[in-house]
Amino acid sequence: MNKTLLFVPALLLAACASNQQKSEQSDLEQFLAQRQDYYQNNPQSSDKDVEGFESLVNHFADRVYVTWGQSDSIFASSKHYVKYTDNYQSRAQIDFDNGVITIETIAKDQPNEHLHQAIVATLLTPDDPASVDIFSAKEVDAVGGKPFLYGQIEDHEGQPIQWGWRANRFADYLLSNQVVREYRQVGEVWSVSFNLVRDHQALREYKYAQLVKKYSQKYDIDESLIYAVMKTESSFNPYAVSHANAYGLMQVVPATAGRDVFEKIKLRDGEPSRQFLFDPENNIDIGTAYLHILKTRYLKEIKDPESLRFAIISAYNGGAGNVLKTFHADRKQAPNVINSRSSAQVYQSLTNEHPSAESRRYLYKVNKAQKAFYSGRS
Repeated sequence: MNKTLLFVPALLLAACASNQQKSEQSDLEQFLAQRQDYYQNNPQSSDKDVEGFESLVNHFADRVYVTWGQSDSIFASSKHYVKYTDNYQSRAQIDFDNGVITIETIAKDQPNEHLHQAIVATLLTPDDPASVDIFSAKEVDAVGGKPFLYGQIEDHEGQPIQWGWRANRFADYLLSNQVVREYRQVGEVWSVSFNLVRDHQALREYKYAQLVKKYSQKYDIDESLIYAVMKTESSFNPYAVSHANAYGLMQVVPATAGRDVFEKIKLRDGEPSRQFLFDPENNIDIGTAYLHILKTRYLKEIKDPESLRFAIISAYNGGAGNVLKTFHADRKQAPNVINSRSSAQVYQSLTNEHPSAESRRYLYKVNKAQKAFYSGRS
């Protein structure tokens, strides 16, 4: 919300720079430039928060660059899980949009064993984002219960993976049949890639059905809208992060939406922490509560339900002020302009005239996703 889609790497970024500029800038430079732009447009974010997060990212990125080199460094994003382990020698990537897992190591001594260990750790990654530090190379500890990827991966026998013995056996199979060895700038890289099951997104979505129902009823927000926001923001990736310091399934920014919900709904000071927002229930609670604030406070003067829905979606990404600014320089006059237009005209304005190109695209994507969820449940 009120941010771009990605946390660090320019590998997937489409905004802010031409292709030539991208090739000339490092990932970290682009990330910091976007962070600066974000906070210039969001002065309510605290300096302490900005400095603390950037310090953490700088240290982490430096270690990655030193180990892998800038051309081969990758970082997590809202729909791309990346976890470094083994003193930064090994890493796992999960592309949630395309349903592909890639695990790599550049260890020079017994790389097959390092890769085996990284495969097993990935397969058994716990279903608790707060217990996995994606900003370091700290090892992933299996904590029991069903792993995060349970059901989303099937082994070579077509079975889901829950326990260490099966994860080790699948790792052995991958090492025997699917290892790719190639030389890059960083040196020799050993890797394996395999797909998530075909309905992996639906399986992740289903995991949160009871929470969506609970907070939909609590805050009077349609379930289909909550699902559409989660799909668009994170593809149901609870580990999601972005350069705008947004976290979790609904990509909540602690210093903006999080603080707003704490103040207006929870009646408490401060803002939610990163650990708090990595908890799926907390994240859905705060994200849905913010949709409620947009609906009942900032945009409450919009009369037509469909126009209001479009405005809420756009405001979740770019802020209520920019929604109103799209229709009139005077925010107090903007609702009158909106109410004088049809919902189709409001949609047209928000997808063509909104000051943020990202917000223009965002409304299109969430609206499309919401229609799909609505029709899928009718």
